[in-house]
Amino acid sequence: MIPIYHRNLLLRAFKTCILLFVSSFLISCYSFSGSSLREDMKTIKINPFPNNAANNLPSLSQDFTVALQNRFLQRSGLKGAIENPDLLIEGEITDYNITPTSVGASTTTTTGNIIQAQQNKLTITIKVHYENIKDPTLNFDRTYSDEAVFNSDLDLNAIETAQVKIVNERIINKIFNDIVANW
Repeated sequence: MIPIYHRNLLLRAFKTCILLFVSSFLISCYSFSGSSLREDMKTIKINPFPNNAANNLPSLSQDFTVALQNRFLQRSGLKGAIENPDLLIEGEITDYNITPTSVGASTTTTTGNIIQAQQNKLTITIKVHYENIKDPTLNFDRTYSDEAVFNSDLDLNAIETAQVKIVNERIINKIFNDIVANW
């Protein structure tokens, strides 16, 4: 006869083995990649996004295009293609604007009172055309926009560069999620 202590130990070991087996089985049935791209999707082409906004930051087109290409190539498992891609992304930058969001006290100068902005808002809008060659039902044309608020008393060039990067990342996240994660 097996002592109760050993019997409980064997029963616990058996339960642990069953739990590990069931967990392994369930994990193998589900992919944690988060990607809704089909297995036969192998290549992507991302054309340059020209800056057609009325206000213009010279580096915006290149910065946005390169960041979008890097996101897809690094996180989707897709390879870049020059011809006959499975996925095609193209579009344009349609708006780049900095506007005051809150005003501060007015200051008096020799020409009169000047109202100073306390905070500014940077807004970028991107129009995207997406083609899924293998599944055209997923094709879309969408407009993505995002913004960042910053203090107006800081150096505009330094802030503009940092804020553009933040807004670009947010828009790229939205595009990536709509295409790869299908959220």
